[in-house]
Amino acid sequence: MTRPALECRRLQKTFGSGRTILAGLDFTLGEGEFIAIMGDSGVGKSTLLNLIAGLDSPDGGEILIDGVPISTLNDEAATRTRREKLGFVFQAFHVLPHLTLAQNVAVPLLLNGQPVAAAQRMLAAVGLLDRQNDLPRELSGGELQRVAIARALVHHPRLILADEPTGNLDPQTAHEILDLLLAETKTTGAAAIMVTHSEAAAAFADRVLILADGTLHEAASLAAFNESRAR
Repeated sequence: MTRPALECRRLQKTFGSGRTILAGLDFTLGEGEFIAIMGDSGVGKSTLLNLIAGLDSPDGGEILIDGVPISTLNDEAATRTRREKLGFVFQAFHVLPHLTLAQNVAVPLLLNGQPVAAAQRMLAAVGLLDRQNDLPRELSGGELQRVAIARALVHHPRLILADEPTGNLDPQTAHEILDLLLAETKTTGAAAIMVTHSEAAAAFADRVLILADGTLHEAASLAAFNESRAR
């Protein structure tokens, strides 16, 4: 039996004010599965991604990637796991301003000792190959988002974490990027979590989960979710 790409067990997180964000959250993500997480602003969607990414620590519970609890890893092993197995697409882009687009996308390849030629192929996949020698300051927000997505996927990570990946994109480009994310999960067996407010984006996912009251709930339908918010 194939082990899950990700497991969250009894995950807890409370902010300094005493407000509980995650209350014993349990969640499993299978190989090749693409899920969307929705919910009201401030419920902890980005916090959950940051915990999985190792950018923040839970107050309780554990997170397992490929069956390994990340809390048991030393700093070097945790860094290696993030570098090799995770791909990040965060809202702030985090591209390096002094590197060209091709160099930005090649960073995960260099860190993992992989051939950098894949950077050009991924830039072509997001429609930016003709801009490969440009610097980030020459790009629009939507183009920077595409660079961030190319960098997240270029090393074929085991787990893709995407926080509002289509927030800066026009509808046509958003559709193309979501097609790319979906194809990556199906062809490489990667698992993907996408946090989004967009119903159109969520429709690409295999499952839609709603984060509310500190835990995740299966969405019977997006219509039902919107109706519950309107009450």
